[in-house]
Formats: sequence, C-alpha cells, structure tokens
Amino acid sequence: MRLLFIPFSALAGVLAGALGRWLFSVVWGAFDDQEPPESEHLRAPWSKVLIASALRGAVFAGVRTAVDRSSRLAFLNVTGSWPGEREPDPR
Repeated sequence: MRLLFIPFSALAGVLAGALGRWLFSVVWGAFDDQEPPESEHLRAPWSKVLIASALRGAVFAGVRTAVDRSSRLAFLNVTGSWPGEREPDPR
C-alpha cells in the first residue's frame, strides 16, 4: 500500500509548492508593497531580507505539513491504510 502512496505524495508536493508560493505572496503583500528581498539584493536591508526569509520558511513548512497530512488522510479514507507510522517514536 505504501507504494501506492508515492503518486499521492508527489502530487501533494507539487500542490504544496504552488500553494506555498501563493500564500507567501499574499502574506508578504500585507507587510510591504515591494517584492520580498533576496540575499543577493545589495541595497536591501538585513532586517527585511531576514524577515522575508523566515516568513517564507514558516509559510512553506506550514503549507507542506498541512498538505502532507491532508493527503495522508485522503489516502486513508480511500484505501483504509495509513501511509506512515501510527504514532511518534517514544524516545
């Protein structure tokens, strides 16, 4: 059953990337009218570059987790099999 989850996971990854980019642009638009600065932009202030990077990371991690979890629940509902561990390692 886990092999059947691979296409589900690949499609979810593509969806998460697109959704993450869109959501980051919406969230960044609430902070600033300009595009988010990248590390290679010479005239961008350090604070703005670091805030944009941290926000991008948080948005992408949150979206990736939500989409992954949702795709696993959908797979469970369709097949009756959970594609992963049932609970975290107790260590």
